[in-house]
Amino acid sequence: MILIVDSGATKADWIALDDNGEKLFNTQTLGLSPEVLTREVIEDRLANNFDISKRKEEVKQLFFYGAGCGTDRMKRFLGEIFKEFFPNAKVDVREDTYAAIYSTTTIGKQGIVCILGTGSNCSYYDGHQLFQKVTSLGYILMDDGSGNFFGRKLLRDYYFHKMPQDLGIKFSKEYNLEADNIKEHLYKQPNPNTYLATFARFMIENKEHPYCKGVIQKGFQQFVNNYIMQFELATKVPVHFVGSIAHYLREELTTVIENNDLVLGVIRQRPIEGLVEFHKENL
Repeated sequence: MILIVDSGATKADWIALDDNGEKLFNTQTLGLSPEVLTREVIEDRLANNFDISKRKEEVKQLFFYGAGCGTDRMKRFLGEIFKEFFPNAKVDVREDTYAAIYSTTTIGKQGIVCILGTGSNCSYYDGHQLFQKVTSLGYILMDDGSGNFFGRKLLRDYYFHKMPQDLGIKFSKEYNLEADNIKEHLYKQPNPNTYLATFARFMIENKEHPYCKGVIQKGFQQFVNNYIMQFELATKVPVHFVGSIAHYLREELTTVIENNDLVLGVIRQRPIEGLVEFHKENL
């Protein structure tokens, strides 16, 4: 059995294939980002999924593409956990950018591939190899244009009284904005980046409000400036996107891309389907 996993910070999609490429089952766990989770939390999330735990000894290959797996240390950390949990499996851990590449483009074709979900990232793919000019330092310092980026912006503007009053009243009715509650989630609970990203839903639902329009436009423009424009061929090759923020704000993202003379490629909410097709072709 082959397991293919696409894990963002919020959730992980799992699909199992037999040796002929036929789907055995698909399931979901919470995200397994090694940057923000302990070994114990990751092991619990694996063990608490019935489909995964009951058939773990049948797994012969595990292809894991995950947020937070951009450094060798994080790959080793997660790989060791998987090798222990799936005792008979050959384990391949890669950063989630590879999932984005394999689900939006094909081998031999150039492109810039971006992730805009809970977090964000951007890479250049020359048709065979992946190139990144900037190493991500995580959600506190980077992740421009992502769900947690927009969530942080909304919270800051609310507390600094920069959010328009009508929107602020609505915002306070939808979320628990008590300072103690926010700090509990940010500094004591797991997945603070995922917690911040939950506020992005409010921005998406109110995207026609002038304030939200401005926040979205500035956030996407910042992503373009800091991530996409670092590559010399940025305006010459298609720019692909995966992730919930790119999906739900497709129109706003398209406008920013076109305003920067970039060529918009594929926008895909979840890369797992494309990943399955890629691995079927390479069984």
